[in-house]
Amino acid sequence: MAGYGQPRILGRVIVLLLLIFVLAAGGIVWFDYLNVIDAKTLLSPVYRLIGLEPRTQPELTDDTALSLDAERLAVRLEALDLRSLELDRREQSIQTSLGEIEQMAQELEERQKVLDERENSFNVMVQEFENRRVNVEQNARYLTGMPPERAVGIITAMDDQDAIDVFRMTEEIAQQEGTTSLVSYWLSLLPPERAAELQRKMAGKPRSLN
Repeated sequence: MAGYGQPRILGRVIVLLLLIFVLAAGGIVWFDYLNVIDAKTLLSPVYRLIGLEPRTQPELTDDTALSLDAERLAVRLEALDLRSLELDRREQSIQTSLGEIEQMAQELEERQKVLDERENSFNVMVQEFENRRVNVEQNARYLTGMPPERAVGIITAMDDQDAIDVFRMTEEIAQQEGTTSLVSYWLSLLPPERAAELQRKMAGKPRSLN
């Protein structure tokens, strides 16, 4: 019984091996035919046996290679063109921004010039005012040190505004030094019409040299 079973098992093994070989060979032939694998040299006799011409891989000719290179070159050129356009756009934007900045800088420079001129003009006015104040104070002290009649003679020759400035400076100096102002006495010695005019202007149009 055992002797009968052993040949039977051996026969099954052989059949399975043959089946595996056939399936493997058929798979190789099929995959080669579909160009999945390249087994043309090995399987050429098989193809001829079953009446099929072995398929060959398409060879890459010079024209095909040149065509592929041309396509790659065209793609790169297109990418470069797009990059160039983008750079041109950015450059134009930068130039526009620079123009706006330059215009703003020019406007700021012009405004600075105007401010400088106004400041210089103001400084000149302040300096003139300070110089006038110094002169008026000096004249007031000179007149205060003179005999009243002589001082009134000089005041009479002044125009109204200069006389008013001297009067106010004289009163300011008297207040600072705690002395009596001579303005009232000088006014009493002036001609009545001139004294009244000076008093009217002093009351109606106050002005300070401080």
